[in-house]
Amino acid sequence: MNRIEASAHCDGPCGVYDPASARVAAEAVQSMTKKMIALEESHSADSGTASYINTMSRYAAIKEEEAHKCKEELLVLWTDFFKPIHLESNPGLHDTFWQAAKLCSACKVEVSAQHAQELMDAVEAIHNMFWAVKGREVPWIRAS
Repeated sequence: MNRIEASAHCDGPCGVYDPASARVAAEAVQSMTKKMIALEESHSADSGTASYINTMSRYAAIKEEEAHKCKEELLVLWTDFFKPIHLESNPGLHDTFWQAAKLCSACKVEVSAQHAQELMDAVEAIHNMFWAVKGREVPWIRAS
């Protein structure tokens, strides 16, 4: 029986990893956070109505789901794509990912425009690290 040996530098085939999905999720978190704040500001008098509660609940559910997706995407990049050699050119890599993951958690349990923006900033920093490691310049483009 012939034996074939294979090896790879990461857990998935090249081209599978991309921080874009984390960006999309983080943008959704920020969008829902802004919508929740605007809804509260414009409907404070009728915040007990079924319509208000339904809309706010839907925004909160989407925000939490997308924050969780963002965290999952970031953790896969951190643990599967980035390797010890990448720390040489990105000494703050671990702290950046750790802080981004913590921001995902904060955005799930809070309604904070500041934390939502900080999450976007962290995902942008990760985007820049990722593409620098790959030796490519890929612009940071937001959908919103």
